[in-house]
Amino acid sequence: MRDPLSALTNAFTSFLFGKVETTRLPVRTSTGQAQAVYLPTAAPGLGDSGVIIGREVYSGKGYIYDPFQLYGQQLPAPHWLVLGESGNGKSALEKTYVLRQLRFRDRQVVVLDAQGEDGVGEWNLIARELGITPIRLDPMAALDGGIRLNPLDPAITTTGQLALLRTIIEVAMGHGLDERSGFALKVAHAYVNETITDRQPVLTDIVEQLRHPEASSAVAMNVDIDDVRAWGLDVALVLDRLVDGDLRGMFDGPTTVGIDLDAPLIVFDLSHIDRNSIAMPILMAIVGVWLEHTWIRPDRKKRIFLVEEAWHIINSPFVAQLFQRLLKFGRRLGLSFVAVVHHLSDVVDGAAAREAAAILKMASTRTIYAQKTDEARATGGVLGLPRWAVEIIPTLTPGIAVWDVNGNVQVVKHLITERERPLVFTDRAMTESAATDDVLAHELESQLESESERRAALMEQQMSGTSSPESTVA
Repeated sequence: MRDPLSALTNAFTSFLFGKVETTRLPVRTSTGQAQAVYLPTAAPGLGDSGVIIGREVYSGKGYIYDPFQLYGQQLPAPHWLVLGESGNGKSALEKTYVLRQLRFRDRQVVVLDAQGEDGVGEWNLIARELGITPIRLDPMAALDGGIRLNPLDPAITTTGQLALLRTIIEVAMGHGLDERSGFALKVAHAYVNETITDRQPVLTDIVEQLRHPEASSAVAMNVDIDDVRAWGLDVALVLDRLVDGDLRGMFDGPTTVGIDLDAPLIVFDLSHIDRNSIAMPILMAIVGVWLEHTWIRPDRKKRIFLVEEAWHIINSPFVAQLFQRLLKFGRRLGLSFVAVVHHLSDVVDGAAAREAAAILKMASTRTIYAQKTDEARATGGVLGLPRWAVEIIPTLTPGIAVWDVNGNVQVVKHLITERERPLVFTDRAMTESAATDDVLAHELESQLESESERRAALMEQQMSGTSSPESTVA
């Protein structure tokens, strides 16, 4: 029963001001209609300075990424892992990323191109467009005056040479060197470096010294000379493969004169090498160490080292250890390592599981294209992806990927400009046929031009002695 005083008050108020309450019929609706009452939301971006990748799928915002700009702020390391089944756009992403990075004058890129098309590497078209001749490592061509890389190049430190020789041997043998074989290799290498001064030492010199060791090496350890010869026999047989075996010609002579390490793009064409043979990880090790000592320099340039078929590195304990050192060393000198792998299970369950985990940990950026459901779950477990991201990976269409940048997880559609399209499409797997996407592609090209001009202006400021916070790269 209503309070008489309240009833009197309401009647008096209604008389003065009119009725203050209205009676409404209940409204029935659905969650689909009711969502309009919520304000639109979008995931936070990575800033507006760097390379334009495309757009974030759910918000439509432009997606910009640059490990050098983000390093030290949002990224603990500038290294990047790209995963996914073939035909989903990994190749197009890598190529456009490199082309866009090269628009900045302080960038330099090395690509290990293990994919082949029409007798040449997959990056041959881009290299030709930029006026660059790929460094084609081919045993048959090397025998006829082709490219050579010398593991004993004087540009590589003595310690680096010995580490590289050990890695070559361990990869080929499938196990580590024992102390006696290691001793035989060490004394042979030391003798060759001390006695050959009028030319570059080469692998033939090491093999010859292993077969015929100096008596002084035996005296130093108080052992018989025949023992030293026996300890080095297996090592000599392995190195002989690079001198007179199926890999001859590429590494058994002085480094080819004229390799331009100052070019903005350096492509090592490995497409003539059997990707499933032991030759590939040996090549990866030699090229990696050779670059470490001849290419990476403290000159304020930001360098990108992109490796196709990177499981040859991550799946070999000995090569992985060398690259771990390269990655740690490179961070101080502005190196971003980009590893392209089809299946994470190829490496995390392999012989180099510990080394693979260490390299994966260094990759603060992970881009995952479409994978089968089981593979997506395994990948999500290893990389620590949120459940929603794992669930959508099998449903992704070509050109769309999950990007995890140090915990900032977004779904990104890669966009390609009309100028880039003929250079990056090698399998026509990824298409941008929608009219809206064509418009966005033209807008992207304009943005790329503006970004290049802005970056050039910042570099001019830096060179003239002035700088801004945005122009300072970690």
